Amino acid sequence: MKVFIVYAHPSDDSFTRHVKDSFISGLIAAGHSYVISDLYKMGFCSDMSESEYMRESNYRADLPLPDDVLVEQKKINDCDAIVFIYPVFWTEAPAKLVGWFDRVWTYGFAYGSRTMKQLEKGLVICVAGHSVQNLKEYGHYDSMKTVMLGDRLFDRVKEKEFIVLDSTTKFDMEARTANWDKHLKTTFEAGRTL
Repeated sequence: MKVFIVYAHPSDDSFTRHVKDSFISGLIAAGHSYVISDLYKMGFCSDMSESEYMRESNYRADLPLPDDVLVEQKKINDCDAIVFIYPVFWTEAPAKLVGWFDRVWTYGFAYGSRTMKQLEKGLVICVAGHSVQNLKEYGHYDSMKTVMLGDRLFDRVKEKEFIVLDSTTKFDMEARTANWDKHLKTTFEAGRTL
C-alpha cells in the first residue's frame, strides 16, 4: 500500500516528530511505501489567495489551480491511504494544516464533480496535552473527530480511524513520560497494520 502522510508540526524538537518517525517505521516494517508532505518544512502556503477564493466561492472548476495545490492533489491520487499527524492546538489542527484543507480540497477535486479518488484508508493521529477523558468531558473529542472524519475525510475514504495520543503536556512531565513509549508503540502498530 502507498501512503500519503500529511504532517504538521513547527518544530523537530517535539513528541509529534517522534510519533511521525514511529509511524513511518511501522509502515516500513509492513512493507508499505509512503510519500510525505511536511507542511512547515516545505513552507506550504496555508493562506488562500483571492483568485483561489473566487474560484471556490463561484464553483469554477474550469479556473486554474496553483502548482503547489496540484502537487498535493497528485500525491493524494497516487496513493491508497492518507494519514494526518499533528498536535492539537486549541481543539483543532494547526492553522497550517487547516489551510492545507482550505487550498487542496478544491471544487472539482474533493467536492462537486470529484477527480479525487476514493482512498482505501484515512487515519488521523493527533497529539493532545489533555487526557481523552478531559477532551470528552468538555465535548472537544467528539468535535475534533467530527471535523476530521465526518467533514474533511467524509466519504473521500472508505475506512477511517481517529487516534488521540493524550496526556502529553509538558505541564505534567510524569504523565508525559509515562505515556511516551505507549504512544510510540501505538503509532508503530498503526503504521504496521494500516
